[in-house]
Amino acid sequence: VQLQASGGGLVQPGGTLRLSCAASTRTFSAYALAWFRQAPGKERQSVAASNRSGTSAYYADSAKGRFTISRDNAKNMVYLQMNNLKPEDGAVYYCAATARSGWIDLTSPQAFDVWGQGTLVTVSS
Repeated sequence: VQLQASGGGLVQPGGTLRLSCAASTRTFSAYALAWFRQAPGKERQSVAASNRSGTSAYYADSAKGRFTISRDNAKNMVYLQMNNLKPEDGAVYYCAATARSGWIDLTSPQAFDVWGQGTLVTVSS
């Protein structure tokens, strides 16, 4: 599978962005998906994750109440809707996928085998 992230850009504090990630695979529903972000000089951190069916989602504390992860298994797409953006949300955002079976720590970058190229989000006035 290959992932292609898009939708980043410059937005003012309080603004919204919707990130998209397209997957090239015939077995999209076999993958758990996640969004991570990495700011300059910082470690890559989990933002949100979705199980294979899209019926369960995880959010980092910083994302709860503002961000929403969703997936469309028919279109091989995963999205991250980001509302009320803050300057500290600025980072390169990556989508990631894993087809590993069993229990998976969806907050850990090490659990994911496939990564998109990243899309830059800048929150500034």
